[in-house]
Amino acid sequence: MIADPLQPFGRSERGSLAGRTILQIIPRLDAGGAERTTIDVAAALARAGARALVASAGGRLASELQAVGGVLLPFPAAAKNPFAMMVNVRRLARLMIAERVDLVHARSRAPAWVALGACRIAQRPLVTTFHGAYSGRSALKLLYNSVMARGDFVIANSEYTADSIARLYPDARPRLRIIHRGTDFTKFARETVDPARVAKMRETWGVAPHDRIVLLAARLTEWKGQKTLIEAARLLKNAGVEDVRYVLAGDAQGRDAYVRELDARIERDGLQGTVLRVGHCADMPAAFLAASVVAAPSTEPEAFGRAAVEAQAMGALVVVSDLGAVPETVLAPPQSPPDARTGWRVPPGDAQALADALKNALDLGASGREAMIKRARRHVESKFSLEHMLGDTLDVYRQALGG
Repeated sequence: MIADPLQPFGRSERGSLAGRTILQIIPRLDAGGAERTTIDVAAALARAGARALVASAGGRLASELQAVGGVLLPFPAAAKNPFAMMVNVRRLARLMIAERVDLVHARSRAPAWVALGACRIAQRPLVTTFHGAYSGRSALKLLYNSVMARGDFVIANSEYTADSIARLYPDARPRLRIIHRGTDFTKFARETVDPARVAKMRETWGVAPHDRIVLLAARLTEWKGQKTLIEAARLLKNAGVEDVRYVLAGDAQGRDAYVRELDARIERDGLQGTVLRVGHCADMPAAFLAASVVAAPSTEPEAFGRAAVEAQAMGALVVVSDLGAVPETVLAPPQSPPDARTGWRVPPGDAQALADALKNALDLGASGREAMIKRARRHVESKFSLEHMLGDTLDVYRQALGG
Protein backbone atom coordinates (compact mmCIF):
# COMPACT_ATOMS: atom_id res chain seq x y z
CA MET A 1 0.00 0.00 0.00
CA ILE A 2 1.34 3.42 -0.98
CA ALA A 3 0.28 5.94 1.67
CA ASP A 4 1.88 9.17 0.51
CA PRO A 5 1.94 10.57 -3.04
CA LEU A 6 5.07 11.99 -4.55
CA GLN A 7 5.75 15.61 -3.76
CA PRO A 8 7.23 18.15 -6.20
CA PHE A 9 11.01 17.89 -6.20
CA GLY A 10 11.74 21.45 -7.39
CA ARG A 11 15.04 20.43 -8.99
CA SER A 12 14.63 22.26 -12.29
CA GLU A 13 14.12 25.83 -13.30
CA ARG A 14 10.84 26.68 -15.01
CA GLY A 15 10.76 25.51 -18.60
CA SER A 16 13.79 23.24 -18.31
CA LEU A 17 13.88 19.44 -18.39
CA ALA A 18 17.41 19.24 -16.98
CA GLY A 19 17.37 17.10 -13.86
CA ARG A 20 13.84 15.85 -14.50
CA THR A 21 13.01 12.14 -14.71
CA ILE A 22 10.72 11.12 -17.56
CA LEU A 23 9.39 7.56 -17.75
CA GLN A 24 8.08 6.14 -21.02
CA ILE A 25 6.12 2.90 -20.85
CA ILE A 26 5.68 0.53 -23.79
CA PRO A 27 5.02 -3.25 -23.99
CA ARG A 28 8.26 -4.24 -25.73
CA LEU A 29 11.20 -2.63 -27.49
CA ASP A 30 11.08 -4.50 -30.78
CA ALA A 31 10.66 -3.17 -34.32
CA GLY A 32 7.93 -0.60 -34.94
CA GLY A 33 7.18 3.09 -35.07
CA ALA A 34 6.21 3.41 -31.39
CA GLU A 35 9.34 1.57 -30.32
CA ARG A 36 11.61 3.63 -32.55
CA THR A 37 10.01 6.85 -31.28
CA THR A 38 10.62 5.71 -27.70
CA ILE A 39 14.35 5.40 -28.41
CA ASP A 40 14.50 8.74 -30.24
CA VAL A 41 12.74 10.58 -27.39
CA ALA A 42 14.97 8.92 -24.80
CA ALA A 43 18.03 10.18 -26.70
CA ALA A 44 16.60 13.71 -26.83
CA LEU A 45 15.86 13.65 -23.11
CA ALA A 46 19.39 12.52 -22.33
CA ARG A 47 20.79 15.36 -24.45
CA ALA A 48 18.53 17.80 -22.54
CA GLY A 49 20.01 16.66 -19.23
CA ALA A 50 16.95 14.65 -18.15
CA ARG A 51 16.86 11.04 -16.94
CA ALA A 52 15.23 8.92 -19.65
CA LEU A 53 13.63 5.79 -18.22
CA VAL A 54 11.69 3.18 -20.19
CA ALA A 55 9.49 0.61 -18.45
CA SER A 56 9.20 -2.35 -20.81
CA ALA A 57 9.61 -6.10 -21.12
CA GLY A 58 12.68 -5.42 -23.27
CA GLY A 59 13.42 -6.47 -26.83
CA ARG A 60 15.91 -6.07 -29.64
CA LEU A 61 16.14 -2.27 -29.17
CA ALA A 62 17.06 -2.49 -25.47
CA SER A 63 20.78 -2.22 -26.17
CA GLU A 64 20.20 0.82 -28.38
CA LEU A 65 18.26 2.49 -25.59
CA GLN A 66 21.28 2.13 -23.33
CA ALA A 67 23.58 3.41 -26.06
CA VAL A 68 21.62 6.67 -26.43
CA GLY A 69 21.62 7.35 -22.69
CA GLY A 70 18.32 5.80 -21.66
CA VAL A 71 17.72 3.29 -18.89
CA LEU A 72 15.56 0.18 -19.23
CA LEU A 73 13.43 -0.67 -16.21
CA PRO A 74 12.32 -4.29 -16.70
CA PHE A 75 8.55 -4.25 -16.30
CA PRO A 76 5.73 -6.56 -17.51
CA ALA A 77 4.19 -3.74 -19.55
CA ALA A 78 2.78 -6.14 -22.16
CA ALA A 79 0.39 -7.73 -19.63
CA LYS A 80 -3.27 -7.48 -20.66
CA ASN A 81 -4.82 -9.67 -17.99
CA PRO A 82 -6.98 -7.33 -15.86
CA PHE A 83 -5.76 -8.80 -12.58
CA ALA A 84 -2.11 -8.54 -13.65
CA MET A 85 -2.73 -4.95 -14.72
CA MET A 86 -4.21 -4.11 -11.31
CA VAL A 87 -1.10 -5.49 -9.63
CA ASN A 88 1.05 -3.54 -12.09
CA VAL A 89 -0.60 -0.24 -11.10
CA ARG A 90 0.82 -0.50 -7.58
CA ARG A 91 4.07 -1.88 -8.88
CA LEU A 92 4.53 1.03 -11.27
CA ALA A 93 3.60 3.59 -8.61
CA ARG A 94 6.26 2.15 -6.29
CA LEU A 95 8.74 2.27 -9.15
CA MET A 96 7.87 5.91 -9.81
CA ILE A 97 8.50 6.78 -6.18
CA ALA A 98 11.77 4.87 -6.05
CA GLU A 99 13.05 6.50 -9.25
CA ARG A 100 11.59 9.96 -8.45
CA VAL A 101 9.69 10.10 -11.73
CA ASP A 102 8.28 13.51 -12.71
CA LEU A 103 6.11 12.48 -15.70
CA VAL A 104 4.95 9.30 -17.43
CA HIS A 105 4.43 8.92 -21.18
CA ALA A 106 2.34 5.89 -22.20
CA ARG A 107 2.55 4.60 -25.78
CA SER A 108 0.14 1.65 -25.78
CA ARG A 109 -3.27 0.91 -24.35
CA ALA A 110 -2.70 -1.81 -21.73
CA PRO A 111 0.30 -0.05 -20.15
CA ALA A 112 -1.58 3.25 -20.41
CA TRP A 113 -4.28 1.89 -18.05
CA VAL A 114 -1.53 0.90 -15.64
CA ALA A 115 0.15 4.28 -16.00
CA LEU A 116 -3.14 6.13 -15.46
CA GLY A 117 -3.71 4.37 -12.15
CA ALA A 118 -0.12 4.83 -11.02
CA CYS A 119 -0.09 8.53 -11.94
CA ARG A 120 -3.28 9.09 -9.94
CA ILE A 121 -1.68 7.45 -6.91
CA ALA A 122 1.56 9.39 -7.34
CA GLN A 123 -0.14 12.60 -8.50
CA ARG A 124 2.07 12.92 -11.53
CA PRO A 125 1.11 14.09 -15.06
CA LEU A 126 0.43 11.53 -17.77
CA VAL A 127 1.08 12.03 -21.48
CA THR A 128 -0.32 9.54 -24.00
CA THR A 129 0.41 9.02 -27.68
CA PHE A 130 -1.97 7.52 -30.22
CA HIS A 131 0.45 5.62 -32.46
CA GLY A 132 -2.62 4.15 -34.16
CA ALA A 133 -6.13 5.41 -34.85
CA TYR A 134 -7.99 3.05 -32.53
CA SER A 135 -11.51 3.17 -33.93
CA GLY A 136 -13.31 0.54 -31.83
CA ARG A 137 -16.39 -1.32 -33.05
CA SER A 138 -18.09 -1.94 -29.70
CA ALA A 139 -18.77 -0.03 -26.50
CA LEU A 140 -16.31 -2.25 -24.62
CA LYS A 141 -13.55 -1.65 -27.18
CA LEU A 142 -14.21 2.09 -27.18
CA LEU A 143 -13.90 2.08 -23.40
CA TYR A 144 -10.63 0.13 -23.55
CA ASN A 145 -9.23 2.49 -26.19
CA SER A 146 -10.39 5.58 -24.30
CA VAL A 147 -7.44 5.42 -21.93
CA MET A 148 -5.28 6.92 -24.66
CA ALA A 149 -7.50 10.02 -24.60
CA ARG A 150 -7.25 10.42 -20.81
CA GLY A 151 -3.76 11.87 -20.60
CA ASP A 152 -3.12 15.39 -19.36
CA PHE A 153 -1.81 15.84 -22.88
CA VAL A 154 -2.81 13.57 -25.76
CA ILE A 155 -0.47 13.32 -28.76
CA ALA A 156 -1.76 12.25 -32.18
CA ASN A 157 0.79 11.14 -34.78
CA SER A 158 -1.13 12.64 -37.73
CA GLU A 159 -4.05 14.89 -38.61
CA TYR A 160 -6.01 11.75 -39.52
CA THR A 161 -5.43 10.31 -36.04
CA ALA A 162 -6.30 13.62 -34.38
CA ASP A 163 -9.62 13.80 -36.29
CA SER A 164 -10.44 10.27 -35.17
CA ILE A 165 -9.66 11.08 -31.52
CA ALA A 166 -11.71 14.28 -31.59
CA ARG A 167 -14.67 12.46 -33.12
CA LEU A 168 -14.65 9.54 -30.68
CA TYR A 169 -13.49 11.36 -27.55
CA PRO A 170 -14.52 15.01 -27.92
CA ASP A 171 -13.57 15.80 -24.31
CA ALA A 172 -9.92 15.29 -25.32
CA ARG A 173 -9.94 18.17 -27.84
CA PRO A 174 -8.42 20.82 -25.52
CA ARG A 175 -5.58 18.43 -24.56
CA LEU A 176 -4.85 17.20 -28.07
CA ARG A 177 -1.55 17.91 -29.86
CA ILE A 178 -0.54 16.76 -33.37
CA ILE A 179 3.08 15.65 -33.57
CA HIS A 180 3.94 13.77 -36.75
CA ARG A 181 6.30 10.83 -36.52
CA GLY A 182 9.82 12.13 -37.18
CA THR A 183 12.49 10.64 -39.42
CA ASP A 184 16.23 11.11 -38.98
CA PHE A 185 17.11 12.47 -42.41
CA THR A 186 20.83 12.20 -41.69
CA LYS A 187 20.41 8.41 -41.66
CA PHE A 188 17.77 8.27 -44.37
CA ALA A 189 19.80 10.03 -47.06
CA ARG A 190 21.17 8.44 -50.23
CA GLU A 191 24.61 9.97 -49.85
CA THR A 192 25.17 8.47 -46.40
CA VAL A 193 24.64 4.83 -47.44
CA ASP A 194 27.72 2.93 -48.58
CA PRO A 195 26.96 1.09 -51.85
CA ALA A 196 28.41 -2.02 -50.24
CA ARG A 197 25.46 -2.05 -47.82
CA VAL A 198 23.04 -2.06 -50.76
CA ALA A 199 24.96 -4.80 -52.55
CA LYS A 200 24.97 -6.90 -49.37
CA MET A 201 21.24 -6.38 -48.97
CA ARG A 202 20.49 -7.54 -52.52
CA GLU A 203 22.78 -10.54 -52.07
CA THR A 204 21.09 -11.46 -48.78
CA TRP A 205 17.70 -11.30 -50.49
CA GLY A 206 18.93 -13.36 -53.44
CA VAL A 207 18.18 -10.65 -56.02
CA ALA A 208 20.29 -10.58 -59.20
CA PRO A 209 22.15 -7.33 -60.05
CA HIS A 210 19.95 -6.68 -63.11
CA ASP A 211 16.63 -7.18 -61.31
CA ARG A 212 14.55 -4.27 -60.03
CA ILE A 213 12.96 -4.49 -56.60
CA VAL A 214 9.46 -3.65 -55.41
CA LEU A 215 9.68 -3.64 -51.61
CA LEU A 216 6.91 -4.03 -49.06
CA ALA A 217 8.50 -3.43 -45.64
CA ALA A 218 5.97 -4.20 -42.91
CA ARG A 219 5.24 -6.83 -40.32
CA LEU A 220 3.46 -9.86 -41.75
CA THR A 221 -0.15 -9.18 -40.88
CA GLU A 222 -3.08 -9.30 -43.27
CA TRP A 223 -4.03 -5.61 -43.24
CA LYS A 224 -0.56 -4.58 -44.41
CA GLY A 225 -1.52 -5.83 -47.88
CA GLN A 226 0.94 -8.60 -48.67
CA LYS A 227 -1.81 -10.58 -50.41
CA THR A 228 -2.67 -7.60 -52.60
CA LEU A 229 0.95 -7.22 -53.65
CA ILE A 230 1.25 -10.93 -54.47
CA GLU A 231 -1.81 -10.64 -56.72
CA ALA A 232 -0.37 -7.50 -58.36
CA ALA A 233 2.89 -9.39 -58.95
CA ARG A 234 0.93 -12.15 -60.70
CA LEU A 235 -0.85 -9.63 -62.92
CA LEU A 236 2.42 -7.91 -63.86
CA LYS A 237 4.16 -11.19 -64.60
CA ASN A 238 1.26 -12.25 -66.83
CA ALA A 239 1.60 -8.86 -68.58
CA GLY A 240 5.21 -9.65 -69.42
CA VAL A 241 7.02 -7.77 -66.63
CA GLU A 242 9.79 -10.25 -65.84
CA ASP A 243 12.74 -8.30 -64.43
CA VAL A 244 11.18 -7.37 -61.08
CA ARG A 245 11.44 -9.06 -57.69
CA TYR A 246 8.79 -8.37 -55.06
CA VAL A 247 10.34 -8.44 -51.59
CA LEU A 248 8.22 -8.92 -48.46
CA ALA A 249 10.41 -7.75 -45.57
CA GLY A 250 9.01 -8.06 -42.06
CA ASP A 251 8.58 -10.19 -38.97
CA ALA A 252 5.83 -12.78 -38.70
CA GLN A 253 5.46 -12.00 -34.96
CA GLY A 254 3.85 -15.38 -34.34
CA ARG A 255 1.37 -15.24 -37.24
CA ASP A 256 2.46 -18.61 -38.59
CA ALA A 257 -0.88 -19.41 -40.22
CA TYR A 258 -0.75 -16.17 -42.21
CA VAL A 259 2.82 -16.89 -43.30
CA ARG A 260 1.78 -20.32 -44.54
CA GLU A 261 -1.09 -18.72 -46.44
CA LEU A 262 1.29 -16.26 -48.13
CA ASP A 263 3.68 -19.05 -49.09
CA ALA A 264 0.81 -21.10 -50.50
CA ARG A 265 -0.36 -18.17 -52.64
CA ILE A 266 3.14 -17.59 -53.95
CA GLU A 267 3.43 -21.27 -54.92
CA ARG A 268 -0.10 -21.43 -56.36
CA ASP A 269 0.55 -18.44 -58.62
CA GLY A 270 3.93 -19.73 -59.77
CA LEU A 271 5.77 -16.80 -58.19
CA GLN A 272 8.57 -18.70 -56.44
CA GLY A 273 11.71 -16.69 -57.00
CA THR A 274 9.60 -13.67 -58.02
CA VAL A 275 8.00 -12.89 -54.66
CA LEU A 276 10.57 -13.23 -51.89
CA ARG A 277 9.79 -13.40 -48.19
CA VAL A 278 13.00 -12.28 -46.45
CA GLY A 279 12.11 -11.75 -42.77
CA HIS A 280 13.14 -8.83 -40.59
CA CYS A 281 15.37 -6.18 -42.15
CA ALA A 282 17.73 -4.31 -39.80
CA ASP A 283 19.16 -1.86 -42.36
CA MET A 284 16.16 0.01 -43.73
CA PRO A 285 18.10 2.88 -45.37
CA ALA A 286 19.96 0.32 -47.51
CA ALA A 287 16.73 -1.59 -48.17
CA PHE A 288 14.92 1.51 -49.45
CA LEU A 289 17.93 2.49 -51.55
CA ALA A 290 17.98 -1.00 -53.07
CA ALA A 291 14.32 -0.68 -54.09
CA SER A 292 13.07 0.87 -57.30
CA VAL A 293 9.59 1.16 -55.82
CA VAL A 294 8.28 0.83 -52.27
CA ALA A 295 4.70 -0.39 -51.93
CA ALA A 296 2.49 0.19 -48.89
CA PRO A 297 -0.82 -1.40 -49.98
CA SER A 298 -2.53 -1.44 -46.58
CA THR A 299 -6.16 -2.49 -46.53
CA GLU A 300 -6.93 -0.61 -43.29
CA PRO A 301 -6.09 3.02 -42.49
CA GLU A 302 -2.51 3.81 -41.54
CA ALA A 303 -2.32 6.24 -38.65
CA PHE A 304 0.85 7.69 -40.12
CA GLY A 305 2.85 5.67 -42.65
CA ARG A 306 6.51 5.79 -41.62
CA ALA A 307 7.74 3.54 -44.43
CA ALA A 308 6.40 5.90 -47.11
CA VAL A 309 8.20 8.87 -45.55
CA GLU A 310 11.51 7.03 -45.18
CA ALA A 311 11.28 5.60 -48.69
CA GLN A 312 10.69 9.07 -50.18
CA ALA A 313 13.70 10.36 -48.25
CA MET A 314 15.84 7.60 -49.76
CA GLY A 315 14.77 8.22 -53.34
CA ALA A 316 12.49 5.23 -53.85
CA LEU A 317 9.25 5.86 -55.69
CA VAL A 318 6.22 5.00 -53.55
CA VAL A 319 2.83 3.44 -54.26
CA VAL A 320 0.43 3.47 -51.32
CA SER A 321 -3.20 2.83 -50.46
CA ASP A 322 -5.34 5.97 -50.51
CA LEU A 323 -6.72 5.91 -46.98
CA GLY A 324 -5.85 7.01 -43.47
CA ALA A 325 -2.96 9.46 -43.08
CA VAL A 326 -1.52 8.72 -46.51
CA PRO A 327 -2.62 12.05 -48.09
CA GLU A 328 -0.44 13.77 -45.47
CA THR A 329 2.69 11.83 -46.42
CA VAL A 330 2.33 11.13 -50.17
CA LEU A 331 1.15 13.90 -52.49
CA ALA A 332 -0.87 12.89 -55.56
CA PRO A 333 -3.83 14.05 -57.64
CA PRO A 334 -6.60 15.01 -57.19
CA GLN A 335 -5.67 16.63 -53.86
CA SER A 336 -2.36 17.87 -55.32
CA PRO A 337 -1.58 19.07 -58.85
CA PRO A 338 0.23 16.58 -61.12
CA ASP A 339 3.48 18.57 -61.00
CA ALA A 340 3.50 18.26 -57.18
CA ARG A 341 3.15 14.46 -57.19
CA THR A 342 5.51 12.59 -54.84
CA GLY A 343 4.02 9.12 -55.39
CA TRP A 344 0.94 7.13 -56.41
CA ARG A 345 -2.16 6.43 -54.32
CA VAL A 346 -4.49 3.54 -55.19
CA PRO A 347 -7.75 2.15 -53.74
CA PRO A 348 -7.05 -0.31 -50.90
CA GLY A 349 -7.29 -3.98 -51.84
CA ASP A 350 -7.39 -3.26 -55.59
CA ALA A 351 -4.64 -5.46 -57.04
CA GLN A 352 -5.17 -4.26 -60.61
CA ALA A 353 -4.87 -0.59 -59.59
CA LEU A 354 -1.75 -1.46 -57.58
CA ALA A 355 -0.25 -3.30 -60.56
CA ASP A 356 -0.98 -0.36 -62.87
CA ALA A 357 0.62 2.14 -60.48
CA LEU A 358 3.66 -0.07 -59.96
CA LYS A 359 4.13 -0.31 -63.73
CA ASN A 360 3.82 3.47 -64.07
CA ALA A 361 6.48 3.91 -61.43
CA LEU A 362 8.78 1.27 -62.93
CA ASP A 363 8.38 2.78 -66.41
CA LEU A 364 9.08 6.37 -65.34
CA GLY A 365 11.98 7.88 -67.29
CA ALA A 366 15.20 9.09 -65.68
CA SER A 367 14.31 12.80 -65.77
CA GLY A 368 10.82 12.27 -64.40
CA ARG A 369 12.14 9.96 -61.72
CA GLU A 370 14.79 12.42 -60.53
CA ALA A 371 12.28 15.28 -60.46
CA MET A 372 9.87 13.25 -58.35
CA ILE A 373 12.64 12.12 -56.01
CA LYS A 374 13.65 15.74 -55.36
CA ARG A 375 10.04 16.82 -54.74
CA ALA A 376 9.46 13.92 -52.38
CA ARG A 377 12.60 14.62 -50.38
CA ARG A 378 11.68 18.30 -49.98
CA HIS A 379 8.15 17.36 -48.93
CA VAL A 380 9.11 14.90 -46.18
CA GLU A 381 12.01 17.05 -44.89
CA SER A 382 9.70 20.05 -44.46
CA LYS A 383 7.04 18.20 -42.43
CA PHE A 384 8.33 14.98 -40.90
CA SER A 385 11.81 15.60 -39.50
CA LEU A 386 13.07 14.02 -36.30
CA GLU A 387 14.02 17.47 -35.01
CA HIS A 388 10.44 18.72 -35.30
CA MET A 389 9.04 15.66 -33.55
CA LEU A 390 11.51 15.75 -30.67
CA GLY A 391 11.23 19.48 -30.13
CA ASP A 392 7.43 19.33 -30.06
CA THR A 393 7.40 16.29 -27.73
CA LEU A 394 9.76 17.88 -25.22
CA ASP A 395 7.63 21.04 -25.35
CA VAL A 396 4.61 18.94 -24.34
CA TYR A 397 6.61 17.56 -21.40
CA ARG A 398 7.49 21.08 -20.29
CA GLN A 399 3.86 22.17 -20.51
CA ALA A 400 2.71 19.10 -18.57
CA LEU A 401 5.27 19.89 -15.86
CA GLY A 402 4.11 23.48 -15.64
CA GLY A 403 6.99 25.00 -17.63
